[in-house]
Amino acid sequence: MKSFIKSLPKAELHLHIEGTFEPELMFELAARNNIELPFESVEALHKAYDFSQLQDFLDIYYQGMNVLRTEQDFYDLTWAYLEKVNAQNVRHVEIFFDPQGHVDRGISFETAINGIHSALTAGLKEFDISFGIIMCFLRHLDEDDAIKTLELAIPHKEKIIGVGLDSSEMGHPPSKFEGVFAKAREAGFHIVAHAGEEGPPEYIYEALDLLKVERIDHGNTAMQDPTLLKRLAKEQMPLTVCPLSNTKLCVVGDMKNHPLPHMLEAGLKVTINSDDPAYFGGYLNENYEAISPIINDDKNILALLAKNSFDSAFISASEKSRLIAEVDDYLNKLS
Repeated sequence: MKSFIKSLPKAELHLHIEGTFEPELMFELAARNNIELPFESVEALHKAYDFSQLQDFLDIYYQGMNVLRTEQDFYDLTWAYLEKVNAQNVRHVEIFFDPQGHVDRGISFETAINGIHSALTAGLKEFDISFGIIMCFLRHLDEDDAIKTLELAIPHKEKIIGVGLDSSEMGHPPSKFEGVFAKAREAGFHIVAHAGEEGPPEYIYEALDLLKVERIDHGNTAMQDPTLLKRLAKEQMPLTVCPLSNTKLCVVGDMKNHPLPHMLEAGLKVTINSDDPAYFGGYLNENYEAISPIINDDKNILALLAKNSFDSAFISASEKSRLIAEVDDYLNKLS
């Protein structure tokens, strides 16, 4: 099954570029920028990647962010991710980045976006991996700060396809950001939001009705609300599910109990993604491998998930058709 998954064409739609920070690269950039990390070695940092809840992860996530200082740092981080997913036959990526986490520590918006975009542009040329960049607002900060961030993004709109909402979910409902998302829609950005990872189904309703999202990132708690399930299925609202993230953060106790099979049975449009792979134990292929046993190693379902990833991407209809055809061709060659 690993070989099937490795060669399966696929897209990644839920990936935090700051969450691809492998300990080795973090130490390398820390040394380059004369920053002392609160860990004595790469091995000690690896051991720290053991979380019992979302906030435990976020504490280390923001700490790691601190070593990113220059445009070259952001380029190197993004390039390292691209090298990994190129080996996994990922054909298209739409990555998140958190500008507030950089601007608030004195790093310019331009430094972050230019480094990330330059690496993605080089990846398109060298690996033929198409891309989009989605700027996320940190939900533990207030809406005024998000509005200031949106204003910083407007001059770089040609490099950014959408806006999203991430960070600590509980106590920070989507309704807190209704105003800034309205402004983002008016500016022509695509709209996504994390909802229903730890938060209740009501947060998913708010993301749909108030933020008017085009994709729900996570969406696990929709399983608690039959009415919401029917709506998501009817509207074919894409869910960017992150299996290894769910188990690592204890959203799901064990992979064998992951709701993915029930999501598919309910007719939901599910995609598979890695979220923060350096912290959660696997990139995109490892997430496909993790869910394969709970869908009985069904290659047709794995292919459906891959096709969903292309169909849910913010790309042209012709590009969607071309990439979905790659999946069909791959299946046909195996039959």
